[in-house]
Amino acid sequence: MIKTLVAVVPVRKGSQRVKNKNFKPFAGKNLLIHKIKVLKKIKKIEEIIINTDSDEAIKIAKKFNVSYQKRKKYFASSKCSNSDFWQHIAEQTQSKYIMFTNCTSPLIKKQTYEKIINAFKKRKKTVDSINTVTELKEYLYLNKKPINFKKNKTPNSQDLPDIVKLNFGVNIISKKEMFNSKSLIGKNPLLYKLDEIEGFDINTPFEFEFAEYLFKKN
Repeated sequence: MIKTLVAVVPVRKGSQRVKNKNFKPFAGKNLLIHKIKVLKKIKKIEEIIINTDSDEAIKIAKKFNVSYQKRKKYFASSKCSNSDFWQHIAEQTQSKYIMFTNCTSPLIKKQTYEKIINAFKKRKKTVDSINTVTELKEYLYLNKKPINFKKNKTPNSQDLPDIVKLNFGVNIISKKEMFNSKSLIGKNPLLYKLDEIEGFDINTPFEFEFAEYLFKKN
């Protein structure tokens, strides 16, 4: 029987900027274990799948009684684009809808996951994905030119355009749309704002340490 909503957590063995980041000690456990523990509390998720090329991640999946998909070498390599990887996830996952969520966003609360799932359920006739974003009130330059303000009319930061960035903390999309578009973002997405804390994503050693500080504090 095809499930309605499955959570897929990608875990790659060879992280480049933060060595072994998914398995490094983090607030007494590690990022993968913390993510599994949060997801297991959410009743509307019918299955949790760890998609990985790591034997360590598979051991953790078995220990916590969640499923896993063994990732082939190509899909764990830098040669594989995100689009090809996402299409592969859709092809492998037997569920009407897929919730793709990263270990590297450890500050997203159970209640927030539930609000996102409910928001998508209410709007899924008019939107084809829900994707978490973070507001970006920064002065942006590209090729030595400002792209969201004019130098001779520089506004206060709070008056900059309402630009948001995808933080990839939580993404829900149908299996069909994810496969056909090779993306986590549908043609008509609902962009769901997270605050600076829950939207925090770990990419560097500093961010890893800061995220652990925020996790312990909250």
